[in-house]
Amino acid sequence: MSRIHAIDPAEATGKAKQLLTAVNTKLGFTPNLMRTLANAPAALEGYLNFSGALGSPANAVLDAKFREMLALAVAQENACEYCLSAHTAIGGMVGVTPEALADSRECRSSDPKQEAGLRFAQQLVERRGMVSDDELAAVRQAGYSEAEIVEIVAHTALNIFTNYFNHVAQTDVDFPRVAVHASGARA
Repeated sequence: MSRIHAIDPAEATGKAKQLLTAVNTKLGFTPNLMRTLANAPAALEGYLNFSGALGSPANAVLDAKFREMLALAVAQENACEYCLSAHTAIGGMVGVTPEALADSRECRSSDPKQEAGLRFAQQLVERRGMVSDDELAAVRQAGYSEAEIVEIVAHTALNIFTNYFNHVAQTDVDFPRVAVHASGARA
């Protein structure tokens, strides 16, 4: 059971209602993460704006499939069952294969460039952003541009926010449940 109340969109008021209505219009439902974040409309709005900017086809350099793979790598590293469940479902919707979904959680990919990006995101989480010169050089050597590296860092940070929020709130999982592998949360 969630430790922070999820707001019923039908009972929401003001900015929370506006934001939850927009989420429902876009997705066709209102995930519990959004309903729980709506307790602080500024937090929900910040999340939606950051997520929207990083997912904008006009501006983003990382494609939707790889963004979902990154979310899975970060969620596994942080042992966030809600995000593993949500991004497994969303990843499947954007065309990530079941094998690639599973591999992403272990920072593996049949594409060496993608694998390097996933490992870099994992290193960001493990080292709290303090990656070494060699780790940064490795992701560059794999073929990532400056813009792509910046977006990997941004996606990692966005996913850390939702992972941590879900840990605090113990958000009720409203996607098909995906369990954390034993390798998650190495701390």
